[in-house]
Amino acid sequence: MRRRKADLTARVNGDLRVEFTGTGLTSYAGLELLLRYLRGAKWNEAIRRHLGALHLSGDFGVVAMLRLLMGLVIVGGRRLEHVGHLQGDPLVHRFAGLAHLPSARTVSRWLKTFRVASVRQLQRLNAELIAPIVRSLPLKALTVDVDGTVISTGLQVERAFRGYNPHRRRVPSYYPISAFLAETGHLLRVQNRSGNIDDGTASLGFLRDLFGQVTATLGGGYRLTFRMDGAFFKRSVIELLKRRGAGYAIKVPFYRWLDLQSRIRENRRWERVHADVECFEQEVPASPWGFPLHVVIYRKRVFHRTRKNYQLDLFDPDDGTFEYSAVVTNLDRTARNLWWFMCGRGMHEKVLGQLKSGLAFATVPTNHYGANSAWQQIVTLAHNLLANFQIETGTARKTPSRKKTGLYLLRSPQTLRFELFHRAGEIVHPNGTTVLRLPGNPVIRNAFLRIARQLAGGT
Repeated sequence: MRRRKADLTARVNGDLRVEFTGTGLTSYAGLELLLRYLRGAKWNEAIRRHLGALHLSGDFGVVAMLRLLMGLVIVGGRRLEHVGHLQGDPLVHRFAGLAHLPSARTVSRWLKTFRVASVRQLQRLNAELIAPIVRSLPLKALTVDVDGTVISTGLQVERAFRGYNPHRRRVPSYYPISAFLAETGHLLRVQNRSGNIDDGTASLGFLRDLFGQVTATLGGGYRLTFRMDGAFFKRSVIELLKRRGAGYAIKVPFYRWLDLQSRIRENRRWERVHADVECFEQEVPASPWGFPLHVVIYRKRVFHRTRKNYQLDLFDPDDGTFEYSAVVTNLDRTARNLWWFMCGRGMHEKVLGQLKSGLAFATVPTNHYGANSAWQQIVTLAHNLLANFQIETGTARKTPSRKKTGLYLLRSPQTLRFELFHRAGEIVHPNGTTVLRLPGNPVIRNAFLRIARQLAGGT
């Protein structure tokens, strides 16, 4: 129905009078649904099982503190000082199970009680959170993306060094490594590291721990396939993956001892991948390592000078400009499918970007290494909790493709806040019954009722 233009505008006669009250108003009404999910998943019992025996100091219990920090990053807090901005919100208090929220200084002191052993317990809690969802899916193979990311720190932060920060080389940083499960969108494992760590050599312990985690929580019935960038092209990494019976597809740097340039120069037959990409396959002796490597070399035609200048001095300039790349693999895939499969690594990078921008993964809350490592684990728990919450409350399924192996359409943290969590509401007590009242927006009402039915076991 069309309306008159005069009916579309509303007159504003001045500033509203502002009053502050403690009568049950909340800015995060959607946390009630997440709280119901945690209660059904027996979250408190899992926290006590993994962290209860560590005797983390403080007046506030480990369950309350962990839930408070997860709630903080879920609603958009980025610093410990933002805890004070949540004081008095009834849904935040309900989510944390606290009548009074701690100060930022108290939270900082609590985080600083974490050591290597307690951070490992957070990793085990994360593995237990993921396992039921993965085991419930009819999967025989899992695709795991492994990569490092840079987090810039201050000058006085413990174990932060100048190293592999490509944009700010003089800034000290951490260099955490993560393993991403492409099928479900979970972060299987995250480990903080100093900023001067080399990915290939330092990743061996991480990969061994990851294999142990998968066996302990998921069982040995899965074939793991790893996608990695050129930093992991190391003899030790490939030998470890082969010993564990895992598949791999790893980007190959153009090292001189591989002599890929001469192979490109001598090749006369390129197989078409799609409009601008061609490839060919070869067995490379890899004499320093003592075993051959199956390498697929790709070239992509571009019509501009690229920032990284991947053009090799092989052809006449009239042929255009090419970006060259190579992949070593033991997978039974065609070269065309392998190209799209490797392109799927971009989802891991997208999730890391969401962690930094949406869940404060890039925040360095203290100058203490153990506290900062614990913060990264708590952010990882929040990410996996949101993934579980969406999967178990009926998010849309999608059909996997050669490039994207994900099974679900998962919303980003920013989208979940806008659509669900950042909803104004009021807690009232008519006739002695506690009720959460929300605005009568039909879109919000339908979303809340649908999720509530799913959590209650309905359809």
